[in-house]
Amino acid sequence: MEKQLKLFFAFLEEERKLSSNTLQSYKRDLKQFRQFLEYKGVHYNKVDENVMKEYIKELEDEGKKPSTISRCIASIRSFYQYSIRKGKVKKDPTENIQSPKIEKRVPSVLTSKEVELLLEQPKDVDLKGKRDKAMLEFAYATGMRVTEIISLDIDDVNLEEGYVTCHHAGKQRNIPLGKMCIKALKEYIEEARGLLIRYEDEKALFVNINGRRLTRQGFWKIIKYYKEQAHIAKDITPHVLRHSFATHLLQNGADIKAIQVMLGHSDISSTQVYMQFQDQEIKNAYKKAHPRA
Repeated sequence: MEKQLKLFFAFLEEERKLSSNTLQSYKRDLKQFRQFLEYKGVHYNKVDENVMKEYIKELEDEGKKPSTISRCIASIRSFYQYSIRKGKVKKDPTENIQSPKIEKRVPSVLTSKEVELLLEQPKDVDLKGKRDKAMLEFAYATGMRVTEIISLDIDDVNLEEGYVTCHHAGKQRNIPLGKMCIKALKEYIEEARGLLIRYEDEKALFVNINGRRLTRQGFWKIIKYYKEQAHIAKDITPHVLRHSFATHLLQNGADIKAIQVMLGHSDISSTQVYMQFQDQEIKNAYKKAHPRA
């Protein structure tokens, strides 16, 4: 199975062009499944529906969330479908397996006032403050994923034309930048980044205090710090800024297809989750304005 898994992971990386995070999820899920099969003494091409049900039961007994179990099933299904195409197995053991129902969670979203309060926190009086202000303005202005933001090179930003080119999963998209974001970015690039970078050939747009490319953990810590400075009770992560970006655009009349493109969603249904916030705004407006409400 190990050899077949290596071929499968190479296929995901080279042909499907999956992101590093998604690829790691596949690897974790299938490594755990392989360990289960080894413990049971079952060869991967002999796995049937009963073995799958037993594995799912074990995941449930371990206290795994329905979303985690659903992802594991999807990873195993992809592996067996690949193996069938390569003639290594004859049947997909997940064919009749139903994924557990997942309760759709409402994305956590900041109000416009909370966003304003958060973005006011970094003071552009020193190098770190200029970087942090640019970074928070950028995250809210673009709605980009944290991995996408930290992966950006300085050449991906076009301040003259006012857009950034985002590269994700083998695709790219251009996202416009607002005037506040452009102002903060320009100040950071012209007055701080050159002094923060360790080597002249550093390509990263956002760097840490050691002059290296900023990490996911570094980004999260910065946001957490300013959340506490702003005394905002809500939990704020880079993804909350992404949710807030989409929700505020929708509430202010942006077309959902345009938001889908900016977020990089391949399926419109992923973007439609933000419609519920617009619906609530409409309900509130109705209650305030309609004489019989």
